[in-house]
Amino acid sequence: MAADALSIIPGAVLRNLADKLYEKRKNAALEIEGIVKQLSTAGEHDKIAAVIGLLTNDFTYSPQANHRKQGGLIGLAAVTVGLTSEAAQHLELIVPPVLNSFLDQDSRVRYYACEALYNIAKVVRGDFIIYFNKIFDALCKLSADSDANVQSAAHLLDRLVKDIVTESDQFSIEEFIPLLRERMNVLNPYVRQFLVGWITVLDSVPDIDMLGFLPDFLDGLFNMLSDSSHEIRQQADAALSEFLQEIKNSPNVDYGRMAEILVRRAGSPDEFTRLTSITWINEFVKLGGEQLVPYYADILGAILPCISDEEEKIRVVARETNEELRAIKADQAEGFDIGAILVIAKRELNSEHEATRIEALHWFSTLLVRGRAEFSAYLDGIFEPLLNALSDPSDAVVLLVLEVHARIAEEYHHFQHLMSYLIHTFHNNHVLLEKRGALIVRRLCVLLGAEKVYREFSTILQTEGDLDFASTMVQALNLILLTSTELAELRSLLKKSLVDTCGKDLFLSLYASWCHSPMATISLCLLAQGIQSCEFCYSVSGRRRHKCEVSGAAR
Repeated sequence: MAADALSIIPGAVLRNLADKLYEKRKNAALEIEGIVKQLSTAGEHDKIAAVIGLLTNDFTYSPQANHRKQGGLIGLAAVTVGLTSEAAQHLELIVPPVLNSFLDQDSRVRYYACEALYNIAKVVRGDFIIYFNKIFDALCKLSADSDANVQSAAHLLDRLVKDIVTESDQFSIEEFIPLLRERMNVLNPYVRQFLVGWITVLDSVPDIDMLGFLPDFLDGLFNMLSDSSHEIRQQADAALSEFLQEIKNSPNVDYGRMAEILVRRAGSPDEFTRLTSITWINEFVKLGGEQLVPYYADILGAILPCISDEEEKIRVVARETNEELRAIKADQAEGFDIGAILVIAKRELNSEHEATRIEALHWFSTLLVRGRAEFSAYLDGIFEPLLNALSDPSDAVVLLVLEVHARIAEEYHHFQHLMSYLIHTFHNNHVLLEKRGALIVRRLCVLLGAEKVYREFSTILQTEGDLDFASTMVQALNLILLTSTELAELRSLLKKSLVDTCGKDLFLSLYASWCHSPMATISLCLLAQGIQSCEFCYSVSGRRRHKCEVSGAAR
């Protein structure tokens, strides 16, 4: 074959093809072009293949740089131009050696390879598409080439290839996406610009469904939002904004896969990435409907920390999204996992930010109201953390915790557990009793009823072994009873307790534990207007045993 080619192309032409002078190389290329054109007209395709083989083996793959960069590459381009419409059937011989030249260590070879492929692409246009993935891979690498001239040549070739792809009906997006996905996490700024450029161009083609493959490269676009280059950040943001607009107008979107990506990005240390991801989540919650139900817990896990973000814009969007999410009605049949959401809410009870803890508690209340039976199934795992939250440093958090407990305490055994826990906590934490005790007791009286709360406290304190603590606790409860507006009704009941048969039981239930404190006992008796009939179970001078006319008990 090589002998055939040598007989076809004069030796002088071959020598000039690798000459240092540009004019000689140009004239040699024109002669090869003319020879190939004649062969093509005569249908001598075997001889054309021989010429291509000679240019490939003796020039393009030559160890001499001049042969590679000047002879082989310019010669292959000339062959293509000579073939014109017949070039497609020889592309499998022409294109591979040119693509191989992109890997050459000599930057001039890489430059001429760009030039050659540019000229080849201009001739064959759409027939070029079968090599698109290999060409794209080569251009991706050349976009970050160390030589500025090679980069410039690659950009010209890239623009031509984009034009060819946008006008072709042979381009396969399905074959291209794996290659794009593989490149999306490259950090080189030139490669990133190259990739965003291709994503934008392909998305502009009506017949190419880039939106359907968005989950495959969405994470890479979000990754570019934190690039050190302002231009790259802008390009990535523009691409994402366009895709979000398309999502709003599309009836078929894979929200689930993208939601997983957005949830991860919402925790990014980069402020702009967090804002963009939380904005997308906000739109998804509004648009996604049933598709997003299985992802509610993950979404909530992303939203709650953002409610306390340092950036106000993020906080605003996160709060809005949280409200949207909480307003959606979904049940377990649709994939609504109340257990997973409770896990997130419980985790955020330990957040260092008050706003996040408050919103986590709102979720407990919401889920309790929405489905008490389903909530109760997970109560064993969350009751203790909720009890511990009563020691939160924030009054606002404690008040909300009490509201949650009040709803849970509709079942009596949970009510008993709550009251016992409070007594135990106050016993171990006298500072909490002193600073927060009145707030907790008053709020519980509002939520659960003062009489119910005081009866239970009294029952527990009757058997308290630590008499000093019992006395302190009774004094605290007594002060709240005497001074708090929330307990006005209970005071009214006690005033009538000794003249009302039913009321006497209330007096006696408190009296049994109020005896731990002499002054509290006197206050209780004064409140019940029973001090005259009682000969004072306790006196200022000391304790004496006698028969109490009010209680009928020996004291």
